[in-house]
Amino acid sequence: MQTEFQSIHRSMPSDSLHNALSIMIKNYFTAIALLFAVTSLTAQNSYFVHTKNAIVNEADEQASGHEEEEQKDPIKEYFKNYSLCDWVEGMRFMVIPEKYDLIVNTFRSAENNKEVSNGSLRHKIMVYKGNSIGDNGHSRIYFHCEDNNKDYYYELTGSSFESYCGGKMGVPTLAYLGDVDTARVRLKDAVWHTKLSTYYIDTSVNSDGREEVKVKKGEEVKVVAIGVGTRRYPVKFIVEDKKGNQFFMDVAISRTNSGMRDDEFEAADVIPHTLRGAFDFEDLFLSSNSEYKKYLKQQVYTKYKTKMLNSKGEEVSVVKFSRFIVTNIKQSEKSNYVEFGLQSVKTQETYTKLVTFSHQDVIGNIDGNDEAYVKDLFGVGDIWKNIPESHRDLISKGKVAKGFTRNEVELSLGKPDRTAVNSQGIETWTYNSSMKIIQFNKAGKVIGERRI
Repeated sequence: MQTEFQSIHRSMPSDSLHNALSIMIKNYFTAIALLFAVTSLTAQNSYFVHTKNAIVNEADEQASGHEEEEQKDPIKEYFKNYSLCDWVEGMRFMVIPEKYDLIVNTFRSAENNKEVSNGSLRHKIMVYKGNSIGDNGHSRIYFHCEDNNKDYYYELTGSSFESYCGGKMGVPTLAYLGDVDTARVRLKDAVWHTKLSTYYIDTSVNSDGREEVKVKKGEEVKVVAIGVGTRRYPVKFIVEDKKGNQFFMDVAISRTNSGMRDDEFEAADVIPHTLRGAFDFEDLFLSSNSEYKKYLKQQVYTKYKTKMLNSKGEEVSVVKFSRFIVTNIKQSEKSNYVEFGLQSVKTQETYTKLVTFSHQDVIGNIDGNDEAYVKDLFGVGDIWKNIPESHRDLISKGKVAKGFTRNEVELSLGKPDRTAVNSQGIETWTYNSSMKIIQFNKAGKVIGERRI
């Protein structure tokens, strides 16, 4: 555009130039007014999320009623940066025009080759359909619009597709929805901490209105919604603090078609509109994993004697039924392992233990159980809750007494090899390794113990 304007400037008389500029300025403000006056039907789709501060008027409500090697960087692994050269058919984008996109239109209709205003395509979803040379010899990048079932193209007037696609410009107005979709799957309900003092809240659900809010740095927040942001910062994260306050930040993650240069993204940890610049997290995905959530901040106990690392990095033995609070969970360099940070309930000393949520590649084996397999090694909850004092010492020594419940027997001896119930309702548990048979009455209490 800059080259074309310079060419016009050199070739036109001053009066004509003045008139042309006046027309351009008039058209610019007309287009802006049109953009914010028109409410796109697709604005009601699920990609648009708003903080609960946004005002919904009656018109809005009526409109919505009609609509395994080295540890990899998880951001680079799951949010891949695709240059235009690497785009594949089916990639989805949303038209998010910025103010300067209203002066020069991006797309032409594939049906009649006429320009289509960016305002009329605002918030519509475009699906990439490849590139080819048009009848006029110019390279064209083709899209199919999901919302109106029409085809469009972006024409490259000054270069070939091959020379253009390697740059950072991409296709104007298009926000990449692939990053939004990936974030929705992997980061919904994640618990992070604020890294900035300024975030945003929405002022209306049918415009881009927003206002700044001040937030305390280091505040714990939960991701409550993920949607589309802007072309430059395509992923909008809405988070909520413990008091119920919601605010958001638009971020660039992969930079696909965002127009950002490499040097603009090198200091991602300190740039506000990046994921690491906006939020603090020990691991990107751990806190959003439902399996991990079962253990994080919970009290657990060891089902077997095991080894852990103490705060000095020394390997120490930890006895069966030691109780801990899981203070944090960190990704390990081994793909199937995570590191539990543990604090002793009894002594408050801290430890770490490498565990896996998969049976693959376990570190060791104790009594037929995978020591590193988290479900075999740890029980969740207070082991001694609802267990009489008189039973606790016996359980710790691996013994059983009359009156023990099924839970108490399992804590003491582990899971049985076989179970059976006779016609009188007497239940029998058999332990092959210890050659024991435990019998329960109908109430589930131990009535006897004998050797096989």
